[in-house]
Amino acid sequence: MPNMKLEEALEILERTPRALEAMLAGLSAGWLQCREGEGTWNAPEVVGHLIESEHTNWLPRLVSMLGDGEVKPLPPFDRFAHLSQAERPLETMLEEFRAIRTRNIAAVRELVDPERDFDRTGQHPSFGTVKVRELLSTWAVHDLTHMSQIMRVMAERYREDVGPWSAFLGILRRT
Repeated sequence: MPNMKLEEALEILERTPRALEAMLAGLSAGWLQCREGEGTWNAPEVVGHLIESEHTNWLPRLVSMLGDGEVKPLPPFDRFAHLSQAERPLETMLEEFRAIRTRNIAAVRELVDPERDFDRTGQHPSFGTVKVRELLSTWAVHDLTHMSQIMRVMAERYREDVGPWSAFLGILRRT
């Protein structure tokens, strides 16, 4: 029996913008520009990715699944598109993320009837047949993944400074 419940997923999706604002707004550049290594994203880049996902991934794919099913493949999503955009102030990005996420959640509440729609399917370009339930679950877990990523990136900034306590700080363990 699947665990996914729409209102539970929306609890995470609704909280992510506020959590990011609380965690990131007003931080110094040292915290915001740190990375885990070459080719990794800093906190503003993660926020940019979340914004891009709101515009071109989650809701467009949900609408496609509900409207076209598997007749047409889901719209493509470029996970790295945000990296080619001009840098903007983080506070502006956080406001944009909150606004678009609020609109998208309202749309989900209007569009999705869990009893009727969770098992509806679409054609993912890489995975093949996917269900609405899976898309919505992934959306919530995607948020949690990137919140965790931001925490890891920020912790990395003090990796050398914590000294021997690193043995007790799981966030600094590389696997």
